[in-house]
Amino acid sequence: MLPTTLLRRPRFDTPMVPFPRDMVDMFENMMETWRGNGSSGEETAAYPCDIREEDGHICVDAELPGFTKEEVKVTLDKGILNITAEHSESQQKKDNGKNYLQERRYQRIQRAFTLPAPVNESKVQANLKDGVLHLTLEKSEESKAHQIDVK
Repeated sequence: MLPTTLLRRPRFDTPMVPFPRDMVDMFENMMETWRGNGSSGEETAAYPCDIREEDGHICVDAELPGFTKEEVKVTLDKGILNITAEHSESQQKKDNGKNYLQERRYQRIQRAFTLPAPVNESKVQANLKDGVLHLTLEKSEESKAHQIDVK
């Protein structure tokens, strides 16, 4: 008889492993939810962003891969920038065939930021290109540095 290798999940309830099995299960469930593989169809996840200042503007770059400009909503209210991207369930393809793997599903991602300086809310430029949302927000005159004459 030839030896066979069985693929088994390692046991974590031995004294050599520092975490009990229920802690490992809790961590794995948390990571699956964070990755968007949890049981709920409506999950909110974060996404990476960069915020910087250049030439009197606040620039925000947010990674939103797989979203169209129609699925992205940007609001600015009292210095708080809110970026939400959402695939609606109606846009999901409903196939009558047999699914072998289905990882793409409804997704909603959202972030809110308090801006580092007041901006002119009527002069915001937004552009979504190659999965990255680029926002350019013009700083308001009151937030720009002013020279003060000493008398």
